[in-house]
Amino acid sequence: MADDQEKDLQKFLKNVDEITSLIQEMGSEDPAVRESAVLRTEKRLLLAEEEQDEDRCRTALDRTVISPARAPVEGSFSRVDVQAFLASMEKDAKERAKRRRENRALADALKEKGNEAFAGGDYQTAVLCYSEGLEKLKDMKVLYTNRAQAYIKLGDYQKALVDCDWALKCDEKCTKAYLHMGKAHLALKNYSVSRECFEKILEINPQLQTQVTDYLNQVDLREKADLQEKEAHELLDSGNSTAVTTRSLLETLSKPEQNPLFYAGGVEILTELMKDCAERTLFRTHDGFSIIGGNEVIRRCFSAAAQDGVEETMCVSVLRLWQAVCTENEENQRVLAMRPDAGGLLPSLLASGVLSLRQQSLALLLQLVQTAHGRSLVVSHLDLTRLLEGLVSFLDFSDKRATSAMGLLTDLALEERFQVWFPAHLAGVLPALTGVLRRDPKVTNPAALSQCIAVMGNLSANADTRRQMSASEDFGGACLDLLARCEEDRDLCRDVVYALLGLLMNLCLQPPLVSEAWAMELSRRCTSLLTSRDGGVLTRAAGVLSRTLPSSLETVEEALRAGVVKKMIKFLKTGGQTASRYAAKTLAVCTNSSHEARQEVARMDKRFRVLMTLLSSEDEVLVGNAALCLGNCMEVPQAAASLLRTDVVQVLLKLAARDTQTSAVQLNAGIALGKLCTAEPRFAAQLRELRGFAVLDSVAKHTQDP
Repeated sequence: MADDQEKDLQKFLKNVDEITSLIQEMGSEDPAVRESAVLRTEKRLLLAEEEQDEDRCRTALDRTVISPARAPVEGSFSRVDVQAFLASMEKDAKERAKRRRENRALADALKEKGNEAFAGGDYQTAVLCYSEGLEKLKDMKVLYTNRAQAYIKLGDYQKALVDCDWALKCDEKCTKAYLHMGKAHLALKNYSVSRECFEKILEINPQLQTQVTDYLNQVDLREKADLQEKEAHELLDSGNSTAVTTRSLLETLSKPEQNPLFYAGGVEILTELMKDCAERTLFRTHDGFSIIGGNEVIRRCFSAAAQDGVEETMCVSVLRLWQAVCTENEENQRVLAMRPDAGGLLPSLLASGVLSLRQQSLALLLQLVQTAHGRSLVVSHLDLTRLLEGLVSFLDFSDKRATSAMGLLTDLALEERFQVWFPAHLAGVLPALTGVLRRDPKVTNPAALSQCIAVMGNLSANADTRRQMSASEDFGGACLDLLARCEEDRDLCRDVVYALLGLLMNLCLQPPLVSEAWAMELSRRCTSLLTSRDGGVLTRAAGVLSRTLPSSLETVEEALRAGVVKKMIKFLKTGGQTASRYAAKTLAVCTNSSHEARQEVARMDKRFRVLMTLLSSEDEVLVGNAALCLGNCMEVPQAAASLLRTDVVQVLLKLAARDTQTSAVQLNAGIALGKLCTAEPRFAAQLRELRGFAVLDSVAKHTQDP
């Protein structure tokens, strides 16, 4: 079938080339060329007429019919109507285009039907639908790639490769064709060819670097596993005692309905044998995962609501065996993670009422996430909602078990797939995360608690995650309550407070805030933290303040009474760049809404030396807020006059005129310059001498443009 389609396609392309050449020659200025073209056209039309009844000139791409115009067989150039021939060709092209549109609509419908079948796991029906679609439109590459994917699911890799070849004939840069071709060759153990296919994707689209790297890693792992299997079987064939014993034990454990202690003893012996790669590989190749995982007695032990001593021993033995066989064996890790029962079993054991099961399941998961491959398996195949709930339950412990569990959660949260999953399923895990914030920091492992909150903070960088967290009054209230409890012992809770402030900073990016009352209480707590001696806590507290103060005038006034201006001026004098950013924004917010704040800044920053220094910073956000604050302060009597012996006009004019990424710099500098000249006419004279009014007009027009 593939050979016939190839011949049809080549025949069609040859016909197109010949007709195009004839049309060009009939329009030639050379009479001899025109006459030759006409004679060849007559001959071609005659042959086409004779072949109509047999083949109807079907094309290889869409099987539509070309109906050539009849022409007299006899005669010379004078009897051939070139214009009529061209008109006939044009009419035929329009008819074929119309039929092609109709066929495309039918093919699209069949594609969607096939996609639905594929999504439902009915791959045979999907193949049939895609095949019917290709009968309508032979050059629809997506039908070839979709059918190739279905063939791969059915294990028919050779047919998948043929479809990928056809997709590449339609589009030589079809990355999906190379993707499915790479997968098919991987399944056929053609590792070198598989690599070439995946690398070709990267040549076509370098932005797919992450995905291609994953596929290339899969090739490496499968090739490595293949080599391990060959070596293991050679060892078994040589009569190695450990290898032979491994096989014999698995045969013994495959006996059904034995006493749980019988299986527990056999599993313990088997675990002791799993010292080298060969034994671990033989365990896999001799169906060890199915023999153990599919054993009904063992399954009943795991599913028992409350394990007795024997059942607990059985379960612990199996978990220790999984750890042993997965040590430094990525293929065994893959097989275990992809078992249908593993997705729910391991997460549920983390929250089990049996301490030994919780510890052993945590140990197994810690082993899996040591590599990028293992982390990918966990995120892709385990029930992440139950896994997250199980991990945070380890905060019940005050020892390293809690920190180990939070370390595991931290590793998973760095995975891209986890970050995509999290906002989509946050509603299901938000109660568990709120429960974390409700914990008593005095009795909970502070390192583990702060690490868990830091994970929340990092994940809240996602806008959808922030929106959902901010929309939860329980979550917001739990944040405030924990901050209040931490004030009772700041030294003990320093790391918790630091992580919590990071989370709150992100939450305050999401308007609207939980409530005005919530924002005021949070501002009050952060103002209190400004007395801390810890630079990290001070910086983050200032950051939260800079985002909560705009919520209301009452919040600003309360902060002013608590001395926020003095503290922010101190930050600007002694703090780092990040702290200065937050301090400048806080002062800009305060002076923007309170005359009292303007007066206090003018009183504490003599001749505005601090703000003037900030105007020369490379940080445009810092410069913009400093310019805004300075402009606000020009409304204080005599404030402008204090700047007469400075170069403030030149500095602001330069900022208003320069090209910046942040238009707020130009706008705020222009506003400050205008207020300066209004408050002190002598500055207006300076501005006129510098021809600066044109710059102000330009800024005004620029900021008014949409």
